[in-house]
Amino acid sequence: MSTIDIKVPNIGDFKDVEIIEVLVQNGQEISKGDSIITLESDKSSVEVPSDYSGKILKLKVKVGDKVSEGDLILELELTEKEGNQDNIKAKTQTQENKVNKEKVAQPKKIVSNIQNISSSNNLVQASPKARKFARELGADINKIKGSQKFGRVTEDDIKLFVSTGLNQNEQNKKYDTDKKTNFKLEYEHSEFGEIETKDIPRIKKLAAPHLVNSYNAIPHVTHHDEIDITEMEEFRNSLIDHYTGDKLKITPLAFIMKALVSALKKFPTFNASIEDMSDGKITFKKYYHIGVAVDTPNGLMVPKIREVDKKNINYISKELREVAQMCRDLKIDKKEFYGGSMTISSLGGIGGSFFTPIINYPEVAILGVSKSNKKQVFIDNQFKTRTILPISLSYDHRIIDGAEAARFCNEIRDNLGKNFAFKLAI
Repeated sequence: MSTIDIKVPNIGDFKDVEIIEVLVQNGQEISKGDSIITLESDKSSVEVPSDYSGKILKLKVKVGDKVSEGDLILELELTEKEGNQDNIKAKTQTQENKVNKEKVAQPKKIVSNIQNISSSNNLVQASPKARKFARELGADINKIKGSQKFGRVTEDDIKLFVSTGLNQNEQNKKYDTDKKTNFKLEYEHSEFGEIETKDIPRIKKLAAPHLVNSYNAIPHVTHHDEIDITEMEEFRNSLIDHYTGDKLKITPLAFIMKALVSALKKFPTFNASIEDMSDGKITFKKYYHIGVAVDTPNGLMVPKIREVDKKNINYISKELREVAQMCRDLKIDKKEFYGGSMTISSLGGIGGSFFTPIINYPEVAILGVSKSNKKQVFIDNQFKTRTILPISLSYDHRIIDGAEAARFCNEIRDNLGKNFAFKLAI
């Protein structure tokens, strides 16, 4: 196979232009026209494409390097077709002629250069600020249609792209959390004292892209409420095993799961998913598999308790303990983290009042449960001590509005109240 040096193309009279992104890596197969680096000037940025197809042997640049026309970017092992010496010679001659012509007629403005490069290689024009904004949202700016002159992409174009769900499929394929950002600390942490660097736990690294994708792609709104669970707690603490006479240890979470399922049956929009907003389709699930966030030494895991609607309180409580232990022992099947209706994130055993849980995509809502507490409540012209449970419902505002969320929480409140708690145990 033949090899060739890929160099910085003509960028006018400008020198020492900073590389803000390296879009490829050693050993990667690339095709003709694929972008390899992103250069940034004072006014704009541009992606530099490869004129050949092949395998990258060695990168010669990194983020932060300053380059000029003719500087070496990488060494490329050409494909068999590209490797033909006649083809290489012909392409090289063509490029040289093109460069000579551009040098004669080239205006001394980087903006014009960028426009020429972009138009010739079908690259999107955008300001450095807009490109940074797109990267932060996980959006591929090259897939966004610009509304300004020459197809220039603005921040409003990016917002529209993300909010309409056009970016969803791309985000679902991959979100590169290992990719370094362009943000650089002005001072290193070590300059201020002793530090220690550790590896991020594997489970947290695996969960990170999922959380980022959900937070960026879904417009979250959180509804906070309080539920009087006095009668439910009295009933729960009174339960005994009819065979042994021993007190049953039923977690409050089992009651909450049954109450949630009952609410999902009445409000099916909460038991739904939307993969691509642009196609106008919504998937309604006929099953009731509730995800439960489990705190483990390795990080947060969210297994699903299947068919909660068909199980009694005692069975659900036992299954919760078993599944939680499987997560801590890392003995649970990967498939058990998928196919949920809705998720519950409970901090009841730790503390707190309210929080904003992130929706577990592709679900459209998540119920946050905080620690119950005793409060004085004015009932029947007198103050009474009641057990109050704080809840936080985060929902996808694209398909669920505030009124629906409030009614959904009211339904959960009724389901956990004195008139329904007994039925939940059946």
